[in-house]
Amino acid sequence: MWKDKHITFFITGGIATYKVVELIRLVQKQGAQVRVAMTNTAMKFVGKATFQTISQHPVQTGLFEQVTSAPVAHVELADWTDIAIVAPATANIMSKMANGLADDFVSTTLLALTAPIFVIPAMNVHMWQSSAVQRNIKILKVDGVNVMDPDEGLLAEGYSGKGRFPENTTVMQYIEKKITVKNYSNLASLKNKKILITAGGTREYLDPVRYISNRSSGKMGYAFAEVAQTAGAEVTLISATKQLAAPNGVKVIYVETVTEMMTAVHNNFDKADILIMAAAVSDYQPVQFENHKIKKATQSDKLILELQETPDILKSLKNLHTNQFVVGFAAETEDLLNNAKGKLRAKGADMIVANDVSRHDIGFDVDENAVTILQPNEPNIQISKENKKVIAKKVLEVIAKRFA
Repeated sequence: MWKDKHITFFITGGIATYKVVELIRLVQKQGAQVRVAMTNTAMKFVGKATFQTISQHPVQTGLFEQVTSAPVAHVELADWTDIAIVAPATANIMSKMANGLADDFVSTTLLALTAPIFVIPAMNVHMWQSSAVQRNIKILKVDGVNVMDPDEGLLAEGYSGKGRFPENTTVMQYIEKKITVKNYSNLASLKNKKILITAGGTREYLDPVRYISNRSSGKMGYAFAEVAQTAGAEVTLISATKQLAAPNGVKVIYVETVTEMMTAVHNNFDKADILIMAAAVSDYQPVQFENHKIKKATQSDKLILELQETPDILKSLKNLHTNQFVVGFAAETEDLLNNAKGKLRAKGADMIVANDVSRHDIGFDVDENAVTILQPNEPNIQISKENKKVIAKKVLEVIAKRFA
């Protein structure tokens, strides 16, 4: 979520200002670019030089201070910003924001913002509980500003109460959750849907130590599982790999062979609303499994293997459909669309996601993909090269329209 995002920190005067230094570091470690604006009071707690050093950008404090080449500095910063974080937020800055006041660089820039704003208050418990502060918070929330509750605990005054600046990791989680909910609004119809997903490359064993498989890492299927779970779906993932961390909140069933995967799919298909067959399923398996490791031939330098087709999981479900929405994958190295069209007709799927696995920059065992979505009696939808999580979200958005 943070990678390559433009994050502006608006720092106001409070004892918790020092905590924002580490918060900026955490955001930068996630790949964000950071700029900082400060009030004059904030500089009484932590100097301007500290934030200039860690942000690697000039820090603007005065409304008429020219630290950039932009003719209107506060508008330039507002336009640059993807996410605004007011931290620590004092009662004073919240009052200005609620009433539209713009009498310094921070408040003027905040008024010019169109990006999401996150206010992280920190103050004395009695100030927090005052009717004026609570009234301003209500106004801010009505205006679409995200206001995080402070923590309870020991305050600077020496006694405990609600008003402490939250832990930095908690602040990041709060922002991530709010941004995610907004970004996933197109997937709202998937909430509480039961989604069954397969992932990874299956293995067909020749003997106890050797097998036939492919280069699939399972990343595409795991991306589907993570995005679907975030959207509020109830996700079961049938995985042919143990190399990836199980997504939080997702039930995982581990398998190895096509037969094991088919059994797991059949056992869960009747309870599913949606099936996404993202696994790279082996097309062939040995006719005979050798109980012992196959030794090198002494009379010949060749080993001839006899193979047979594996069961076709997707096709086996053709007559078992009730109301499930079935998505298959076509991983091809040539004639991508024609082969995908053939699968769409032959396998009784509602959708085929076609991708070119001959390329080394997309498809198998990498973090990015590019796909074409095929549906009966619908124009094809092309999705250009993106991170697999983005691909999964865009495919799920197309599926979600069927349930809207």
